[in-house]
Amino acid sequence: MKKGTHKVFIGSMAFVIVLILVYIIYIGLSYYLTDLSERFYHPDYTSLKPSGAIGHGLGIVGTLAMVIGVSSYIMRKRMKILSKLGLLKHWLEFHIFLCTLGPILVLFHTSFKFGGVVAVSFWSMVAVFLSGVIGRYIYIQIPRSIEGRELTLQEVQSSKKDLTSILLKNYDLSEEVSSSILEAVENSETKDKKSLFSRIVGKVRMNAGSLRMIRQIARENNLDKKEYKEIVRLVKNEMTLNYRIERLQRMQKIFKYWHVAHLPFALVMLIIVVIHVIVTLTFGYKWIF
Repeated sequence: MKKGTHKVFIGSMAFVIVLILVYIIYIGLSYYLTDLSERFYHPDYTSLKPSGAIGHGLGIVGTLAMVIGVSSYIMRKRMKILSKLGLLKHWLEFHIFLCTLGPILVLFHTSFKFGGVVAVSFWSMVAVFLSGVIGRYIYIQIPRSIEGRELTLQEVQSSKKDLTSILLKNYDLSEEVSSSILEAVENSETKDKKSLFSRIVGKVRMNAGSLRMIRQIARENNLDKKEYKEIVRLVKNEMTLNYRIERLQRMQKIFKYWHVAHLPFALVMLIIVVIHVIVTLTFGYKWIF
């Protein structure tokens, strides 16, 4: 998938979620804002209640979206026969799309009324969604190949370029100037054990300081704008790789712990949803069929 096509792919999924959310709010805002004790008398009660034509449909479509989102990603990840069917990261993005849309539809299916065993399923769904957001953040911190495969430490290190040679060969800089730029890059590294927030803030500050130093070096050596931008690009890439190498093993460990939290909530949600569907069918709620 080309870069432009990928942007359309991501944009389309985001647009669908926003469009559906806006439409549901548009047709049901009055009903959802009505007090629970008075909803029975609302003109849209018949269609928007959990067992109504629209409300029931939202639950069915939302559940199917989550089931398809989870199962399709797992199959693409585990089954060798599907290994060449698109990049894994694109399947992950589709998984995130369906598993974002699904909970939204299920939320409106409940009409914001939770109780009994279904409440456990709902809050498990919320936990799965929130842990998914956290998992996505952890996921993008781990360097990956273009196919979405997790890179090893050796593969990340081998992708680093000899910045000194590039600066000396391509930009005719002296060894002293090149060493100053490399020192700025090294100053952006941090290996302290502060809190995550402190490390992030510190990293941003050090990167900004390093880039200011490089800007000063560029002015002192009369580098033109094009050369300066290219050097900054190389330096930023070097900083990013250093940062990822530093955090690779930590993030891999956190990602394993994240699975321990994410999967149980997903299983609890799935089991209770199955029970909910069986009970619903037993009592004769068959939607529009």
